[in-house]
Amino acid sequence: MIIVMQPGAPELEIERISDELRTWGLHPEKIVGQYKVIIGLVGETAGLLPERIQELSPWIDEVVRVEQPFKRVSREFRHGQPGEVTIDTPNGAVVFGEQHPLVVVAGPCSVENEQMIIETALRVKQAGAKFLRGGAYKPRTSPYAFQGHGESALELLAAARAASGLGIITEVMDTADIEKIAQVADVLQLGARNMQNFALLKKIGAQNKPVLLKRGMAATIEEWLMAAEYILAGGNPNVILCERGIRTFDSRYTRNTLDLSVIPVLRKLTHLPIMIDPSHGTGKSDYVPAMAMAAVAAGTDSLMIEVHPNPAKALSDGPQSLTPERFDRLMRSELAVIAQAVGRWPQVAVGV
Repeated sequence: MIIVMQPGAPELEIERISDELRTWGLHPEKIVGQYKVIIGLVGETAGLLPERIQELSPWIDEVVRVEQPFKRVSREFRHGQPGEVTIDTPNGAVVFGEQHPLVVVAGPCSVENEQMIIETALRVKQAGAKFLRGGAYKPRTSPYAFQGHGESALELLAAARAASGLGIITEVMDTADIEKIAQVADVLQLGARNMQNFALLKKIGAQNKPVLLKRGMAATIEEWLMAAEYILAGGNPNVILCERGIRTFDSRYTRNTLDLSVIPVLRKLTHLPIMIDPSHGTGKSDYVPAMAMAAVAAGTDSLMIEVHPNPAKALSDGPQSLTPERFDRLMRSELAVIAQAVGRWPQVAVGV
């Protein structure tokens, strides 16, 4: 349930209403919009009559029920207003959201060595990326596959951050690792395999670093949004949703099926920013540029693209990784055209 205040409602009146609602056993959350303030109510509201709340103040414009099972995540919770996630990086603040320029995240699947990760960071930054992705801890289907270098790779990510000024996104697999990863990463990633790791979702929600939540490979949209609800319910509102392909009946020609239909669906259901990962979504570097352009045309807020200096020798996910040269061409000659056409290309020149 949400309370929409009239424009110009006094701050003291908003606080008075919130204090009163707390005595009812509810948890009011103030959301400041461009023109109005909204008070989101979390708690047992099923038996609560909107008319009773309306009587609390003449400054209340309307009281609306949130019908979706996911409450804080719902677009209704913000009265239709889009959300955004602002992240401070060494190069300045970067904003993810539908009213902001496209944000591109790029880098290798795994951090392999210092020279490789710093070289990649500098190359993707020059092409226009704002964040470096790189796995220190890697969930792999086979126990014999490369699992990442672990804690030592965090030091290499820190070195790449210092050298390039890019923000860092890396995956968390275990609740015990959250604190040390958060010391290096600007965004904590929950991968597809951990989308419904509820203990991890709760712990991630209890800390304040922004979270990138990837869709599970067989998850419905509602399951995905309910996973995000765990994080917001824990107190962390800064969540970005990442579609990375789902498992369907055909895996011969693509690694997964990249579900671009989630972009308009999520736009209707949630206020959270949207990211598309065409690298995992297709599994083949030849298909990544086309799907990246399609995602931008469909309205994504962000892209995550795997880039490796030598994909043929990558320790993980080489077949889906672009070379720095191909990534540069994608950014300058292909994505720039599409993003400019839909009004989502940064005004700052690429490479600056």
